[in-house]
Amino acid sequence: MTITLETIEDEHARLCALIAEFRKQATQTEYRVDAVSIALAEGERIAGAMLNDDGTLSHYLILLPGVAEDLNWSDALAWAVERGGELPTRREQSLLFANLRHAFDDRYYWSCDPYEKNSSWAWYQTFDRGSQYYSHQDYPFRACAVRRFVPADMR
Repeated sequence: MTITLETIEDEHARLCALIAEFRKQATQTEYRVDAVSIALAEGERIAGAMLNDDGTLSHYLILLPGVAEDLNWSDALAWAVERGGELPTRREQSLLFANLRHAFDDRYYWSCDPYEKNSSWAWYQTFDRGSQYYSHQDYPFRACAVRRFVPADMR
């Protein structure tokens, strides 16, 4: 068999096409969403799914009924526990803003996250614009409580 430039170029084109097809396969991701049943108590609302950094499911977030008015941060933490839940994290507050904004007044709501650089401050979120800030833990803000649902096959 005689090797020609045309033969080499044809083989090169075939290999380039194989490499391109392989790269497409490597970048395709399949995300499977399994059906899940979540029992909600009266007044509870599902906010949505929280994901881990790698995109896998962490838990579903459920907003509990009721709001507390004018609580400092430590009282807000205790209030949420008394309701059978917890204050939401900053990430969870973002999900609440995205999916249940209409359930909130345009006020400040405590998160459960302390401010990393000063232990006497904590994070809160506004529900008018969805902004997150930190403030002294003695300030009187609102609080909502959430619970987290982890499917049985993930426990």
